[in-house]
Amino acid sequence: MEPESGIGSSTSPCQFSLVTLSRNLLLAYQSFGVVYGDLSTSPLYVYSSAFSGKLRNHHNQEAVYGAFSLIFWTLTFVPLIKYVIIVMSADDSGEGGTFALYSLLCRHAKLSLLPNQQAADEELSSYRYGPSSAQAASSSALRRFLEKHKRLRTALLLVVLFGACMLIGDGVLTSAISGKFSFFSAEPLCVLSSVSGIQSTESKLTNAELLLLACIILVGLFALQHCGTHRVAFMFAPIVIIWLLFIFSIGLYNIIYWNPKIVYALSPHYIVKFFRETGKDGWLSLGGILLSITGTEAMFADLGHFTALSIRLAFVFVIYPCLVVQYMGQAAFLSMNLDSFSNSFYASIPEPFFWPVFVVATLAAIVGSQAVITATFSIVKQCHALGCFPRVKVVHTSKHIYGQIYIPEINWILMVLTLAVTIGFQDTTLIGNAYGLACMTVMFITTFLMGLVIVFVWQRNFFLATFFLLFFWLIEGTYLSAALMKVPQGGWLPLALSVIFMLIMYIWHYGTRRKYNYDLHNKVSLKWVLGLGPSLGIVRVPGIGLIYSELTTGVPSIFSHFVTNLPAFHKVLVFVCVKSVPVPYVSPDERFLIGRVCPRPYRMYRCIVRYGYKDIQRDDGDFENLLVQSVAEFIQMEAVEPHYSSSETSPSVDGRMAVISTRDIRSSMTLTVTEQDFVSVVDDDSIHSGSSSKSITLQSLRSMYEDDTPSIRRRQVRFQLPPNPRMDPVVREELMDLIRAKEAGVAYIMGHSYVKARRNSSFIKKLAIDIGYSFLRKNCRGPSVALNIPHISLIEVGMIYYV
Repeated sequence: MEPESGIGSSTSPCQFSLVTLSRNLLLAYQSFGVVYGDLSTSPLYVYSSAFSGKLRNHHNQEAVYGAFSLIFWTLTFVPLIKYVIIVMSADDSGEGGTFALYSLLCRHAKLSLLPNQQAADEELSSYRYGPSSAQAASSSALRRFLEKHKRLRTALLLVVLFGACMLIGDGVLTSAISGKFSFFSAEPLCVLSSVSGIQSTESKLTNAELLLLACIILVGLFALQHCGTHRVAFMFAPIVIIWLLFIFSIGLYNIIYWNPKIVYALSPHYIVKFFRETGKDGWLSLGGILLSITGTEAMFADLGHFTALSIRLAFVFVIYPCLVVQYMGQAAFLSMNLDSFSNSFYASIPEPFFWPVFVVATLAAIVGSQAVITATFSIVKQCHALGCFPRVKVVHTSKHIYGQIYIPEINWILMVLTLAVTIGFQDTTLIGNAYGLACMTVMFITTFLMGLVIVFVWQRNFFLATFFLLFFWLIEGTYLSAALMKVPQGGWLPLALSVIFMLIMYIWHYGTRRKYNYDLHNKVSLKWVLGLGPSLGIVRVPGIGLIYSELTTGVPSIFSHFVTNLPAFHKVLVFVCVKSVPVPYVSPDERFLIGRVCPRPYRMYRCIVRYGYKDIQRDDGDFENLLVQSVAEFIQMEAVEPHYSSSETSPSVDGRMAVISTRDIRSSMTLTVTEQDFVSVVDDDSIHSGSSSKSITLQSLRSMYEDDTPSIRRRQVRFQLPPNPRMDPVVREELMDLIRAKEAGVAYIMGHSYVKARRNSSFIKKLAIDIGYSFLRKNCRGPSVALNIPHISLIEVGMIYYV
């Protein structure tokens, strides 16, 4: 996160620490409104949920003490020790979630199923994390075992996808619970629990009216998401902070007034007594106890929107003590009022404070779903960058924290699913059962991935990782087993949602992988290209042709399609590959890899543009200029360091790739850059946008465009070759060809591909490729849109892939 903070390296240590601390305190304040809404509203419904069902036969003081002891130690072990202390230390340069852990694993072991990884990727400054590979002897055998068996790597990917899909399903269920302003059940949750307090007074609204109100609230909640995480956080944070002050004060009052001896229940001895007395009924009640930690998984998944330190500060100093005191206060009240379990929270509020607490509880419960909605955006962005989700529009809502994003398509899909669950499941007990299962499954998978991170990334002792796994799996497995008993009573819902999302992710990943393999096995032979001669057997016209492909080596088959069907091609050809690497971000100094495909007279180059899964692919119109400057740098570098050149005697392989910095196109001495910034302005007499037009129709169209995008700032860049008598004439000629080609114009050539399964493929493969993958490709963003390619300069070549 630090490279995104805008803090320069020249800042003094004192200033740096002061700025960092103030920034983290501000983010900690914002995290209350996003991360902790769900976790902080758990006291509304935990005791009433736990003591419903078969535990109704055990409404006594010993059971209350045992339930509180369970809640206290669960809060201590899972959110505090596991997540805040251990798991957040495994953040991937400020990014969290199951895919961030998977990304770390893929960088330290060859677990990725995508074959487009290069050795040059491992030289990125952000690639390595933790100790050097020389210390990996203890984990080498396990790593080799996983790398050797493709089925195990596929199984690992499926586990990661399942965890990510469970979190998305969690977002649907959390929002449904938070928005349900109804009184359908005696065991309500979230907002339902907040408004259940009004049952103790009077309710004149019908169920249909309450359901309509719930839907309106949900639509409003999702409509706010486009404002961005920081604005939503500033709006919601005061609500959650006031709520935390209320529950802390009420809890402290109940401890002092009703039963100060409740502090003895901090001893784990009461947990043993609880299970000894309740037996199987106590084990089944864990499905209600685990609701005390729902929302914990969002702390790690939302990490990209904040920082690890800010989330830790908020939890350790505010969230944890407030929750412990509130649960202890409720237990103290229940131990002396054994007939108040059905509505324990509101019954424990002193009467003068009932209505203020009720209003704040309602608002806080609405905020509760924000944590998982925000986490879903991060998860989908990571899945997309690692080739496991269709292309979607990602809007970065903050200039300072690049992890703060908004995805319109996902937002509205979540809203539709949430409304469907809210309307379809009138009984909130069913939603609660599904909610608990989804949360605990995500935690269980995170523990498994964290165990692998301890071995492969942190390179700790194998037995330490085993102890971590067994200890937390024992806790989470016990809760998960109780939650699985609720599958017939609503627990099937997150499983169904996860299976649907996982099918989408895996089909996209499978189709992408098969398409890449087709390109890889159908590359054009360089001998065939060289046999055509420098003119390629056709007319070479002025200009630069950018041929987009997913290949990192070789000549794609789209090139032969173009050459054999069109009588002309551009004087300068650049094979461009835009790829994602399993790192959060790639420094501008390391973004471009430039190489030569054929000998110098052919004027054919390769450019690999590398992005991390947090990087912004900016639409600022500088790509062409950066590319030309990078190729010019490579030509000059090649003249000084000949080992970068492709071999004239061995033309079967590409030349070596060189890393070219793109931080500032004016910092190079190879070309002289003159540029002019201007804003497109519509005038009564002319259109000042680089050229004038006398057409009234064109002026009208341009005027409409400028009205829609009035603040777009464009740059005109011209390259010139500085006088240098010592420059090699061959190099000078090549650079002049590059400059003249840039002035003539740039064209973008892409394949318009249709992917189909082979005729002899199995039925399942045909179903996945011909129906599933084709449907996803037709209904997601086009590659030209995702890559910000100007439509007016785009040439598409139709191709059919039989995979």
